[in-house]
Amino acid sequence: MRVLTIIPTYNELESLPVTLGRLRKAVPDSDVLVVDDNSPDGTGKLADDFAAEDSQVHVLHRKGKEGLGAAYIAGFKWGLAAGYDVLVEMDADGSHKPEQLPLLLDAVKDGADLAMGSRWVPGGSVVNWPLYRQAISRIGSTYARLMLGLKIKDVTGGYRAFRRSTLEALKLDEVDSVGYGFQVDLAWRVAKLGLRIEERPITFVERELGASKMSGNIVVEAMINVTKWGLAARWAKLTRKSPQAAK
Repeated sequence: MRVLTIIPTYNELESLPVTLGRLRKAVPDSDVLVVDDNSPDGTGKLADDFAAEDSQVHVLHRKGKEGLGAAYIAGFKWGLAAGYDVLVEMDADGSHKPEQLPLLLDAVKDGADLAMGSRWVPGGSVVNWPLYRQAISRIGSTYARLMLGLKIKDVTGGYRAFRRSTLEALKLDEVDSVGYGFQVDLAWRVAKLGLRIEERPITFVERELGASKMSGNIVVEAMINVTKWGLAARWAKLTRKSPQAAK
């Protein structure tokens, strides 16, 4: 399989070299696409320097900060056009351990259409995360599962490997969510298609370098979107005509 690991960046000058070094060592067969949102700290230039030295590293420069979801959509389209078989989401800050990527790739090889790294399945864990962050993540995943009828334990997790055919089946141009909402949105879309989703336990490590991009607005946006999606799906189900009523 041709694998492309997509790493969105915005002001990750300190973290990116560490993450890239670990990834290239852990999964040397994977190509890398750094999607930089015109980072003012020079992250994009640093990524260009890596690409100049390593033919398996590529850089996609965007005009400005438009959100995690938009960055991943741009990366997916780039990877699909380039002919990759598996496209991976990975954070730049080291919270997703590159050494655990083979777990997700093995799941795809075994038939999963979407393999998700999960903090909340047996064997999964978080390191150096305050209790309030754990609570937000757990509550968010539980709420999304209940509202959307999903069986996924870690709906908001962002360490994922998509089979090419899965992304081709999604209507990527219709996805406009960011942050937590983006991750929930894509998982729900895959589930609605009836595709096979597998979770694999991972260890999520709080970043040691740089500043977190998490904000209250991102969490609120996700909760609002999940509520709208869930209510809309319930309403559509209630108003759907039965075959007899349609005659």
